Amino acid sequence: MKLTAFLILAAIGTARAQTTAPAANPLATASSRQPHEYAVLFQGGNGITDQRDGFHFLMAGVHAGRVLTNNYGPGILRGNFEYAVELFPYWESFTPKFQRVSLTLLPGNTGIVSSAPYTVGGTFHGASITPIILRWNFARHGRWTPWFQGAGGVLWTNHKYPAYGSTNQLDYTANGPNGDASVWNFTPQAGVGVHYFTRPNRSIDFSVMGVHISSASLGDRNPGVNASIQAAVGYTWWK
Repeated sequence: MKLTAFLILAAIGTARAQTTAPAANPLATASSRQPHEYAVLFQGGNGITDQRDGFHFLMAGVHAGRVLTNNYGPGILRGNFEYAVELFPYWESFTPKFQRVSLTLLPGNTGIVSSAPYTVGGTFHGASITPIILRWNFARHGRWTPWFQGAGGVLWTNHKYPAYGSTNQLDYTANGPNGDASVWNFTPQAGVGVHYFTRPNRSIDFSVMGVHISSASLGDRNPGVNASIQAAVGYTWWK
């Protein structure tokens, strides 16, 4: 009877421990084993600078990373360094529409001919890849693990992005549907986020990024998006 009672109490204690113990966090034990992570994520946001506050972004993609170091550092700064990449095969930007005309100089500089007004802007479709993500994960033993990162990527769009010119009036300053911008842009960015471990080696992820979009003057003009704020949510498998 005593043995039976002891086993019952031991089982109850184990069940309680399993119920109250935090989910396994592979980043807390990176000094003994550096994990990989594979995630799916959705991201969206808005432009925040003049002439770009009407820009909206929506994308979906995947993330892959590898912790490269042991945990090190003092106190609350203790953590590990991770390298990662992201791919967004689905990328959209919703921008204001406005009208523009094309101007043609006649032979011998005898005059200028203007086209009929046409509409530019609207929705742009594309894909982006961020091959350089440098992330610092703070080492925590609970369910929550914050991080911060800097990154750089490349964006391709189906039309030259963004449309160049004024959205407030008929624009005479640039020829062509997109004013000699570029279908290729660069996306330097930085942000912060957190992993929430729901169970061993599984986490829900939340982040906020500041993203700059610029063609680096690959086109004749570089209208770009000086700053946008984008939030993401994802789900990660840790190996």
